[in-house]
Amino acid sequence: MKTRKFLSIALMTLVFGTASFAQKSVMVGGAAMYPTKNIVENAVNSKDHTTLVAAVKAAGLVETLQSKGPFTVFAPTNAAFDKLPQGTVDTLLKPENLKMLQTILTYHVVAGKMNAMDIAKAIKKGNGKATMKTVSGGTLTAWMKGKDLYITDENGGKSKVTIADVNQSNGVIHVIDAVVLPKQ
Repeated sequence: MKTRKFLSIALMTLVFGTASFAQKSVMVGGAAMYPTKNIVENAVNSKDHTTLVAAVKAAGLVETLQSKGPFTVFAPTNAAFDKLPQGTVDTLLKPENLKMLQTILTYHVVAGKMNAMDIAKAIKKGNGKATMKTVSGGTLTAWMKGKDLYITDENGGKSKVTIADVNQSNGVIHVIDAVVLPKQ
């Protein structure tokens, strides 16, 4: 019943507020994220995503995330990276771990643009769960608890979407509170 109400509100927003909704900037990490800029152009301004930006640069993925896309990116915050065991990020940023870093980062990316309403529809269609194939070839599972959207990785790790629908010129970002990891 709550999902139906959420979908009704989301649909009304889409129908009656499409023009202003599509061009609205969202604040992330103290900076406005402009829908006219690409994923990298916006992410570099977020104080909450400095670790993610450093990792994307180290992995050589800047050019990819600046391309046409579209992409859906589940973007972990600095606090999400801080939840990993001590030393994990430093280890991943070493040149000899490039392939592993690329796999983890592309595990946070789904080809195509899926806003929160698209994901909610897929969850409803999937009777409470929706699976998404990541660019790395792994699978993420989306589900809802009340009005909150969650992502579960292949290891059972859970991440909550804290800011949804940060529109970009080449896709959409959903800010998450934990790093999701592919099956090793």
